[in-house]
Amino acid sequence: MTDTTQGQAATPPPGPDTLRSIGLTKIGPHRFKATNARGGETFMGRGGDDPDFTPVELLLAAIAGCSAIDVDMITGKRAHATGFELTAEGHKVRDEQGNHLTGLRLSFDVQFAEGPEGDAAREVLPRAIAQSRDRLCTVSRTVQLGEEITYEQA
Repeated sequence: MTDTTQGQAATPPPGPDTLRSIGLTKIGPHRFKATNARGGETFMGRGGDDPDFTPVELLLAAIAGCSAIDVDMITGKRAHATGFELTAEGHKVRDEQGNHLTGLRLSFDVQFAEGPEGDAAREVLPRAIAQSRDRLCTVSRTVQLGEEITYEQA
């Protein structure tokens, strides 16, 4: 049985259908390769001279990508975007709480063709962004809710 909290839907118990994971392998000094279950790969490093994304940049990309997919799926039912740009930004700070990001912000610039379909997509765009922020985007919702992370040594 799952818990229901004051008007919120019950949360299903964790299981094989809810698990998401990646593997991370060191490929060079301060460089790593992440691999998902489907065989996709992405690379990360500490910045500087190599072109790899830093972990912070990947977090921003994950938040932006998650919300972009949500918004595109909702608006795309009305019209396909003729332009879709999204900027994700935040300030990396070090304070009494350690290293973290503050002032996280997503800025959407989405265009649609003129006509009834484009008008319908433009009309739903603010609601689509709000739904992604408030309920749909797993990545930003996890950051907003502050889920505990367990660190362990294998």
